[in-house]
Amino acid sequence: MTHTARPGLQLACTMTPAPYDDPRVHSLLLGLHDEQRSMYGFADNPADTPASQFEPPRGLFLLVQNEGGHALGCGGWRSLGTQTAEIKRMYVRPEARARSLGREILLRLEADAKLQGATSMQLETGVANTAALALYHALGYIPITSYRPDRNPDVNRALRKDL
Repeated sequence: MTHTARPGLQLACTMTPAPYDDPRVHSLLLGLHDEQRSMYGFADNPADTPASQFEPPRGLFLLVQNEGGHALGCGGWRSLGTQTAEIKRMYVRPEARARSLGREILLRLEADAKLQGATSMQLETGVANTAALALYHALGYIPITSYRPDRNPDVNRALRKDL
């Protein structure tokens, strides 16, 4: 796939499935964790999520890399039940943003979850992550009551989309 950041500037990259515990994924997850901690003062530790939750057919984790093999972005889905999937760990490095990589990752995750029988997607993001909220809204996600009892409604936003 090729993405355009602005006219005349092309970014050639690949999006492939990758294990959640892959070192390239791990470097992105550290960036996500650091960014969330700087926004909110705390963050879930990505290492607390078992890699097995993203193994097909009950999940998938994607890695986006540039032609040089530099990890640019990632995201995954995991099963929350027989027909509901959850988007997790969506992240694009700051230098690769504004090129629709997040959108492409999300669309591919939705398509894969649908192929595996999911009829809806759910996710959580933070209230300060306005770019993510705008992306999810633009792709049809609507606010719902949190589906995780340990979440602070002043910080977290839960969203859902029917597939």
